[in-house]
Amino acid sequence: MAAAGTPALVGRDDALAGVTRALRSGCSLVLIEGEPGIGKSRLLREALRAVADHAVLLAPCPPVREPFPLGPVVDGVRRLRPTLSGLALSPLGGALRPLFAEWAEELPPPLDALDDPKETRHRLLRAMTELLERLGVATLVVEDAHWADSATLEWLLTLCASGDLRMSIVLTYRPDDVPFGSLLRRLTSRRPAGMTLARVELSPLDVRHTGELVRSILGADEVSEQFAVLLHQRTDGVPLAMEEMVRSMRERGDIVHRDGAWARRALDELHVPPTLRDSVLERVDRLPTEARRVLEAAAVLGEAADVALLTAVAGVDGEAGRSGIARSLAAGLLRDAGDGQLVFRHVLDAEAVADAIPASERWRLHQRAAEHLQHLDPQPVTRLMRHLREANDMSGWSVRSEQAADLAWESGDDHTAVALLLDVLSEVEHPVEAQVRLARKMGRFTAAGGASLGSTATDVTSALRSVLAHTGLAAGDRGEIRLLLGRLLLQLAQFDVVYEEIEAVVPDLAARPALAAKAMLSLAVPRGPWPVSSHLAWLERANEPMAQVRTRTERLELAVDRALILLMLGEEAGWQAAREILRDDAETVDERRQIARALINFGHMAISWGLYEQAEHLLTRAVEEIHTTGYQRSLGMAHSTRAQLDWYTGAWAGLADRAAEVAESAASLREARIEASGVLALLDLVEGRRGAAERRLRDLLDETGRRGMVDAMVVPAAALGRSGLLDVAVDEPLDVTADLVATIARKGLWLWATDVLPVRVEALVAAGADAEVDALLGQFARWLGDRTAPAPAAALATCRAVAAEARSRGDAAELFADAAAAWAALPRPYDELLALERRGRCLIATDRQDDALRLLSDTERRLRELGAKRDADRVAQVLRENGTEVVRTWRRGPQGYGDQLSPRELEVADLAARGMTNRQIAGMLYISHRTVGQHLSGAMRKLGVSSRTALAVAASRAGLLPPEPE
Repeated sequence: MAAAGTPALVGRDDALAGVTRALRSGCSLVLIEGEPGIGKSRLLREALRAVADHAVLLAPCPPVREPFPLGPVVDGVRRLRPTLSGLALSPLGGALRPLFAEWAEELPPPLDALDDPKETRHRLLRAMTELLERLGVATLVVEDAHWADSATLEWLLTLCASGDLRMSIVLTYRPDDVPFGSLLRRLTSRRPAGMTLARVELSPLDVRHTGELVRSILGADEVSEQFAVLLHQRTDGVPLAMEEMVRSMRERGDIVHRDGAWARRALDELHVPPTLRDSVLERVDRLPTEARRVLEAAAVLGEAADVALLTAVAGVDGEAGRSGIARSLAAGLLRDAGDGQLVFRHVLDAEAVADAIPASERWRLHQRAAEHLQHLDPQPVTRLMRHLREANDMSGWSVRSEQAADLAWESGDDHTAVALLLDVLSEVEHPVEAQVRLARKMGRFTAAGGASLGSTATDVTSALRSVLAHTGLAAGDRGEIRLLLGRLLLQLAQFDVVYEEIEAVVPDLAARPALAAKAMLSLAVPRGPWPVSSHLAWLERANEPMAQVRTRTERLELAVDRALILLMLGEEAGWQAAREILRDDAETVDERRQIARALINFGHMAISWGLYEQAEHLLTRAVEEIHTTGYQRSLGMAHSTRAQLDWYTGAWAGLADRAAEVAESAASLREARIEASGVLALLDLVEGRRGAAERRLRDLLDETGRRGMVDAMVVPAAALGRSGLLDVAVDEPLDVTADLVATIARKGLWLWATDVLPVRVEALVAAGADAEVDALLGQFARWLGDRTAPAPAAALATCRAVAAEARSRGDAAELFADAAAAWAALPRPYDELLALERRGRCLIATDRQDDALRLLSDTERRLRELGAKRDADRVAQVLRENGTEVVRTWRRGPQGYGDQLSPRELEVADLAARGMTNRQIAGMLYISHRTVGQHLSGAMRKLGVSSRTALAVAASRAGLLPPEPE
């Protein structure tokens, strides 16, 4: 394997310019300070290249216990010149004989001894100064001056105070490692006489420069931002740490070049590189015992801690504890984290110290940490859990892990909650009763969103089956765990075994009617391949055990589930059941939380049915109940449902921010994040960010398809199909809607057809599949019948208009008017305007141009006001083609972007980077190809490039372009 390359100097442009300028001007004192590995030596080497014609004497100071007086300078002279012949030193040079014994024959005769040692020392320093002058040294470099001997520092002080020095002096040093009382402090705190002072303080690199450094090391054109962020977190931006980490990863095979990209393991799995480890431990070894014990405690704790906790875990108190803390801070290994807390300056330093602690001592420190942390109020459960496990106290760890799982569940972090319980159940031997308790809890946590847990969900099914294998389980316990397993399998879309699992539950739950009812309601939820009639049969079967439930809260929970399932199945009886539920007053907090859940779900169904005013009322009340009861787990679902309502009703101002808050929040349930992500994709699509929208939509369609969430597949499938139709192509719209519409038809779930069926019908009409269109519309109309479902009714009107357009534009124009009116009544302005656009096009085709252009002008204006930029541009193009000038109305004056790329320039640059021609881009954005050229020229000028390829590279490296789909 080839070695990693020599990295470029990144993030140091200003520092390099300052040092170079000082060296070129001469007679400068240059101070370069920074922590270990920050890049002092590298900066210096780069600066010295600018004065390569100067004589430079390098005097690095080694970390020896008993440094030789002037040793670094003496060694530097020896490296600079093999002989002193021809230098014509004055008799003062005889004072140098003790330092350069091998050159005795070339030095002046020895000088007479002086009685005063100070005078002897002063004479020696003067002689050394003369030697450097005769050697023609233009720059004296003393590296690691914090380790310099006192004679060298005294000589440097003398040089800087002389006022007639004709050379520059460069010092590099670590401020935190300067010993107490060192003359270096005096040297760096005074302005030298007759010299220019240049001081450089090097700081860690930021994430952007981290990425540049890694690219340089690997010789790569691109490194992902995620990798740069993770590496920066692990190394705190210290260049040497990054270099060593990347080299170590490459040598170990933890990072490899595969298929044109760099693949890596998780950084948390990597060890501290040996060079860094030894450097840190060498610094620790120089500290007194009490400081080393404090550092070991800090390393074991792994998080910021106050002085009391640090010293308690370290086992040092009183003056020894205070001294240990002070020395650790002075050494730069610990830092003040604020609020009276201390922490290691760098993560890798802490790991190096922790790894060096003998295992038995490390166990003892973790146990001591746990003992002290458990007295805090509130107890830091997660930290306790870690320390107990590291101390091999598996019993205590098991208890704390279960507590942590409960906290994670309450905070909405389902994945962590399930993972913790899975660890507890699989890594510790428990009695059967404890296994049942843990399995019950884990199954309940998982059933809420099992598919989103990935491989963890599969591990949970194995764990639940393992518990079920116990022969001594009580029937009720076995039935409950098997029910949880069945509900999880339903989430995982393993429909072939769901019936078997859940049907087998019913006999075991004969004495537990609430759970028996839940089992039946699970199969009534319209997922899987079964038709509506099968789901209704399970719903009817659940009525018997529901009637036996005695507790009010359980009855309410089951009633909410039943009403919701009726509504999902398109049964209007669900609305009467919902009204009855909401009419009763909740008596307890648990009941009010069930009401909050009901309000969210009923609000969601009201949107599906097209009852938007009712949805608004239900969701507003839901948020009030959530805040009143503290049921924060459901808040994200309420907000995502409201975001969907805002999308449909055209309340788009600030919608992207509201949806992003849900989509990016770890506290939101996975279903809420899916819904909010769908809204963001729709906004991207109408605002012209087609590439970003389609990537997000494909991810959503893939996930919802895997989970069997047919209702959630509708938005991404419909949006992708509609996006494909913009290209006047039918293959992709047909493909992306085929399975979904087939499932809707097979199951009879026509409530879910509202968004996707118009797209499917338009693609089928374009493909000439009239028979299939007629069949679908017949089934849809029969299902709708006399149901009060305004959204499906408007969708059916749109489908009929689309089907008619191929036969008679005149008839289609009137049908599109009917569809627009149906959408407007909801209100659903975006779909209304799309229908009006189609009506306008039909009017043009039937020679009613004046009516058409008036309609399209108004439609274009309303689309632009709504925020549907892409659609407004498309309508504007139709208007221009028919002789109507379109004047864009800006809400503010012209916006200047200076040296930054404008949104349109970014859009054009992105499409050009994907290989599209100017004419293709023009067609995509509904602008002229000349305008495309102007935007490309502007982008190239601002990024300082002259070709499309260079533009793509520069824009990508600047992070201006969205990532390509994998």
